[in-house]
Amino acid sequence: MLFRKSAELVTEAEALPGRTDQTMPVPDRHHVNGNPLRGPWPDGHQMLVVGMGCFWGAERMFWQTEGVYTTFVGYAGGYTPNPTYEEVCTGRTGHTEVVGVVFDPAVVSLEQVLAVFWEGHDPTQGMRQGNDVGTQYRSAIYTTDDAQRAAVEATRDVFRERLRDAGFGEITTEIAPLGEFWYAEPYHQQYLAKNPNGYCGIGGTGVSCPVGLVG
Repeated sequence: MLFRKSAELVTEAEALPGRTDQTMPVPDRHHVNGNPLRGPWPDGHQMLVVGMGCFWGAERMFWQTEGVYTTFVGYAGGYTPNPTYEEVCTGRTGHTEVVGVVFDPAVVSLEQVLAVFWEGHDPTQGMRQGNDVGTQYRSAIYTTDDAQRAAVEATRDVFRERLRDAGFGEITTEIAPLGEFWYAEPYHQQYLAKNPNGYCGIGGTGVSCPVGLVG
């Protein structure tokens, strides 16, 4: 039971207890660009937290995006405090694997960051992403203010029509305010930079998100 893959979200009452007396160690610097993995962030920068399936490949997409200051991986959208990777993979914490993306809107707009998100995975797959099955692989965006949520919903609506035209199903992406974010273990941070031949299960639909038409 501990390691079963679930397609249904656990309830708070059923969630693993986790731990409130300790936190995950976090590396001081990004393995690729040397910027910090913890705030405070430079003035004017924004943070968006996204889930696209396995966070290894998703994080790489964003650190390769011009205007992104730093990235880090963790767990969000669940109940268990300070979960371990193994606990999240049981489906009994309620979390999904996420990437924190800190970016400079003067260089890359929120809509352009969202285009990387929408185009970089298949947001119609429910509790899975490709061969990765389970609630921890669900598509999700956790926003930090109302303006972010409005932009997320606007880009979703435009992308939904493009996906329909291409024969895809409905978008299942969870959109919610960011609650508690828990950093993943240090070895997960910038994993594919440390392990260039490591697993990456991320794949998009081939449909573009026309951010220039949003607004």
